[in-house]
Amino acid sequence: MAYTHIITSTRSGASLPIIRKLRLADLKDVLAKGWDDFREIPTHAVFLIAIYPIIGLALAAATLNYDLFPMLFPLVAGFALIGPFAALGIYELSRLREQGGDVGWMHAFAIHRSPSFGAIAALGVLLAIIFLVWLAAAQAIYVANFGYTPATAIPDFVTRVLTTEPGWNLIIVGVGVGFLFAVTVLIISVISFPLLLDRELGAADALLTSVRVVIANPLVVAVWGMIVAGLLVLGSLPCFLGLTVVLPVLGHATWHLYRKAVEPEPVPRRDSSTPARRRHYAAQFPASIFAGEA
Repeated sequence: MAYTHIITSTRSGASLPIIRKLRLADLKDVLAKGWDDFREIPTHAVFLIAIYPIIGLALAAATLNYDLFPMLFPLVAGFALIGPFAALGIYELSRLREQGGDVGWMHAFAIHRSPSFGAIAALGVLLAIIFLVWLAAAQAIYVANFGYTPATAIPDFVTRVLTTEPGWNLIIVGVGVGFLFAVTVLIISVISFPLLLDRELGAADALLTSVRVVIANPLVVAVWGMIVAGLLVLGSLPCFLGLTVVLPVLGHATWHLYRKAVEPEPVPRRDSSTPARRRHYAAQFPASIFAGEA
């Protein structure tokens, strides 16, 4: 089918979704539901396939070429910026399980059937642009503190970062700028991708709805962002092994957070004057009544 609702919905009478107030207790509930989905659906297989090659390539490049080593942390940390898009398959699995059907991890790759796929792709491109801008900013911060001289060895680079004034400037400014990027992505994508999987909307509609959720629930969303960041750090510590659990659980939990933050789409009421309804009534009564012969 043709994907016509890329920027904004063109459906007649369409309106923005109704948002709800969230409580901190809701975050515990969505994490519990995310864990339950993870236990029922082997989504860790998806991340074993997709994440480890990316991380492995980055580590290999950093090891073989010291010119790239300073970008290793921005690359790994920046993955969180495109994480909402990368977790699309996880949202889809939670959506399908919610409907009560038989779900396997291969269903994660069926997101292209979504009527809002064009809008999903548009938001994905936006996140990719933000990720590239972050990498450019990280490179500029490094050059501003250390110039263009590459690290001679990994221990040398670590020593310079942790024991010199330029190194601490790099850490402080880099973390601060990265925080701003992370907050931006959180605001525009906290529920936008699950929303687009669930409804036929445009990218602008989903982005605006996500912003409205944040405005209505600033504390809860801020705590959610800290939970996500903390779990990603914990999952990364043992050589990224924990990410095979953390990322799927967070993806499933994000779907349930969307369900709590946005009112379900109302089911349209059928008018009894429609042809289908008239045929229904005609089948229940003698034809003479509808012919005016009663």
